[in-house]
Amino acid sequence: MQKTALIVGAGSGNSASLTRLLTANGYQMHLAARDIDKLSELSAETGAVLHRCDAKEPAQVADLFAAIEGRMDVVVCNPSARVRGPIAELDPEAVRNALEVTAFGSFLVAQQAAARMLPQDAQNGTRGTILLTGASAGVKGFPQSAAFAMGKFAQRGLAQSMARELHPKGVHVAWVNIDGGIRNPGREEPADKPDSMLDPDAVAQTYLDLIRQHRSAWSDEITIRPWVERF
Repeated sequence: MQKTALIVGAGSGNSASLTRLLTANGYQMHLAARDIDKLSELSAETGAVLHRCDAKEPAQVADLFAAIEGRMDVVVCNPSARVRGPIAELDPEAVRNALEVTAFGSFLVAQQAAARMLPQDAQNGTRGTILLTGASAGVKGFPQSAAFAMGKFAQRGLAQSMARELHPKGVHVAWVNIDGGIRNPGREEPADKPDSMLDPDAVAQTYLDLIRQHRSAWSDEITIRPWVERF
């Protein structure tokens, strides 16, 4: 039986690398985003099925999962939004939207994923894997980044709670702290500082390694950072 994976909040960076890697490893990929036009080339390349979805809307997230038939092996939760600025000057409505995307959106996706996976038969010791893409803002709040810190702290707490609840039931949950800049087209490290940014293909390999972990040694949280990154 072909394995199925869903990435919610898919884009052209880490998501694209992970889509290619999982496709090469036998997964039928489903990619969800508010703007799916940006994913058309990736879909043509990998055969990924595209779904238009706003992750902070409960009905849209429910419809997304209902549209994908059969077993759900992997769900990667990427929804994220930033609002930068001094705390005294932030627009409350912009902050509300950022929290709805990052925190509430992650909850909606994770809730649907858990409900889908729990009734499934265990294969290779697991009923499914849920990975939430975090950031260093979920560990330490940076200046003028209050909204992002609140969202990522909430997402990390969600993942911790889910792991404690779902690991004993056979669903693997992990929060991935992406601690560093990501190398993408148009955003590359200086020539004199090789590998000072995260290689999206290397990040994707880490996700696959998490998916493949034996249940006797499941990680619930992992940090990925370049070798020169300060922390």
